[in-house]
Amino acid sequence: MSDGLYGFDYGDKMLELNKIHCGDNCDLLGQLPRECIDLVVTSPPYDDLRTYGGHSWDFFGVAWQLKRVLKPGGVIVWVVADATKDGSETGSSMEQALHFKKLGLNLHDTMIYKKAGGSPNTHHPRYTHCFEYMFVFTAGTPKTFNPARTKRNTTAGAIVPPKRKMQRNGEIKAFDVETTITPEYSIDVNVWEYLVGKASGDEGMGEHSAYFPERLAEDHIATWSAEGDLVLDPFIGSGTTAKAAKKLGRQFIGLEVNPDYCAIAEQRIAQEVLALA
Repeated sequence: MSDGLYGFDYGDKMLELNKIHCGDNCDLLGQLPRECIDLVVTSPPYDDLRTYGGHSWDFFGVAWQLKRVLKPGGVIVWVVADATKDGSETGSSMEQALHFKKLGLNLHDTMIYKKAGGSPNTHHPRYTHCFEYMFVFTAGTPKTFNPARTKRNTTAGAIVPPKRKMQRNGEIKAFDVETTITPEYSIDVNVWEYLVGKASGDEGMGEHSAYFPERLAEDHIATWSAEGDLVLDPFIGSGTTAKAAKKLGRQFIGLEVNPDYCAIAEQRIAQEVLALA
């Protein structure tokens, strides 16, 4: 086995970097060595809402393989939601999150992908659904964290006195020993809002039935990885994660079972390469 600039070599099999690989994702993941991936950003099919050409996938097999290939300090961003069947949400997203924990990963954060510009609910006796979960799993403490800071503090520059905290026995204990100054920008909250549909302006919108915004992929890649890191998407679809990784100077591996989507992803990545040239 060898790994480096070009790929991972298992005998006569070479899983190239910066390439879309078409085939069963469990089989392809099995060709990767242990602890080689810095970041996974993906949105798997959930609750049989779409057929994807009749292809199916093994959640338990994929989850085990992702845990195996993730580096210590690596991160998995798992973007999912729940279908409503017979008047009840399936809860499969939470079941998947708990399974990743059983495998030994930390549920580091439960983030929300809020969809702006979607269609309002007019047919069911419930509020309009406008979000998906972005579960962030980690192999220990994240080795990279570059948080987004997009909103300016209204009290920037203000002096904050030392905080105090009441102990269980009723005693007051100093929490911060020194005064601090409010920074100009604080870390963003864990609810991220993106335009969806035609309003998003994404060129890939419409090429995949379950497309997610390019900015979503870019924001997670920028947060949880460093330049040159290896980003994996085992459900690459139309190539959004790979395109974002390329744009931000990361290496990538994309896996996809549907040949039609593989062709679309390769075309989008080729266009990104030309745009960066």
